[in-house]
Amino acid sequence: MNQLTVIGLGAADFEQMQMGVYKKLKAAKKLYVRTEDHPVLQDLREEGVEFTSFDEIYIKHGAFGPVYEEIAERLIEEVAKEEIMYAVPGHPLVAEQTVQHLIEADRQGRIRLVIEGGQSFLDPIFGALKIDPIEGFQLLDGTSMSMHDINMRQHILIAQVYDSFSASEVKLTLMEKYRDDYPVTIVTAAGSSQEQLRTVPLYELDQAAEINNLTTVYVPPVQSNEEALRDWVTFRQIIAKLRGPNGCPWDQKQTHESLKKYLLEETHEFLAAVDAEDDFAMVDELGDVLLQVFLHAQIGEDNGYFTLEEVLAAISEKMIRRHPHVFGDVSVDGADEVVANWEAIKKDEKGHDVDEPLLTPEYRPASSLLTSFNYQKKAATVGFDWPNVEEAWEKFAEEWQEFREEIQNGTATSRLDEFGDVLFTLVNLARFYKISPEEAMLHANEKFARRFNYVEQQVKLSGKAFSNFTLQQLDAFWDEAKRIEKGE
Repeated sequence: MNQLTVIGLGAADFEQMQMGVYKKLKAAKKLYVRTEDHPVLQDLREEGVEFTSFDEIYIKHGAFGPVYEEIAERLIEEVAKEEIMYAVPGHPLVAEQTVQHLIEADRQGRIRLVIEGGQSFLDPIFGALKIDPIEGFQLLDGTSMSMHDINMRQHILIAQVYDSFSASEVKLTLMEKYRDDYPVTIVTAAGSSQEQLRTVPLYELDQAAEINNLTTVYVPPVQSNEEALRDWVTFRQIIAKLRGPNGCPWDQKQTHESLKKYLLEETHEFLAAVDAEDDFAMVDELGDVLLQVFLHAQIGEDNGYFTLEEVLAAISEKMIRRHPHVFGDVSVDGADEVVANWEAIKKDEKGHDVDEPLLTPEYRPASSLLTSFNYQKKAATVGFDWPNVEEAWEKFAEEWQEFREEIQNGTATSRLDEFGDVLFTLVNLARFYKISPEEAMLHANEKFARRFNYVEQQVKLSGKAFSNFTLQQLDAFWDEAKRIEKGE
């Protein structure tokens, strides 16, 4: 099997090329280069070195991925005929996707691959920027990076920024995390006589004239939490500080038990924002819910019982385990089958205790409506359910009549009992129509408060007291509030 040797052209001009690399390039019998757009190749050509480039492949494709794949396949075809050398910019193992494809082919036994040296672009960039990589740095691919890849507390180098279009994509990705005027440095031809460094605000990144295939974008680490408000680490540090020795006395004394009511309150406020279809309020209220989650996780860590990482691991593992149709090889036919699989997997996880009553796990101390809904849903799984909604309606009518009779002739206890039955049958009807009774009640409460607030405002504007208005007059304000909500 013929040998395919990959060698690096270095990061700068001809004067910076390593002597060993130069000698091997001069001795190569058949030399291919990924692109002619590199400062040393013109000098090598003048010295009589002949080579074939793959620049024409770039024109064929609209994305870099297919380009790199085709170049690798072409090289595999050529090395089957004779031994060849393939030269790439920088070092073969630093930000060179074609070499990764060749390494995979070598693992599969398709070729015999040897990787030679070459100076990567990292060393001259570290020198040009005067940064120490031991402080922590990331090397990202500008053609495929996402905001989730970014560690704002490290030095970030972004390669594969070839032109204004790729710079624009990088800019938009960075703006998902950084403020618009955050300083970034455009490094061009680092280590060569044409080296240029230009620091610009982030929003100007794609307007810089120096961007070419020798460009790397440098993003310095943030210096304060205020510069990284969109970073999860920042929020975690804020919560840890609030709970820490020099933190907030109120946060320091909170427990899982004391925070229960706040989690319920914030959840209800978020649901109200959803009902109002208010995206800005949803952002705000979700933040309040997230605060409660992080506070509970921090309390767990402070007490030595669990950490936020354990919470994340538990829910991540659960999502993967309960979605075998997404992360495994299980096939499903629609959402109903997904729910059935979920319940089956959940049952297997918890095991089946024959001595435990079926409804015991469904009790929810914070909500009688949710408990009722859960009880009826669980009972239905074993066939204890009305066969159709018409019979559920008949049961409601029966309970309603019994309640009216108790109002006329019953005691306080019997009225309470029958009214509970009415509510229970209403929850059952909600289940048949796939309505969450808890959510419906929250919506009704919020609607009542909103309309009553309007009535209250009208009373205040009149300069009178509630006692000066009749029920009919107050009800007229209520109807006016309804019309305003409906846009009438």
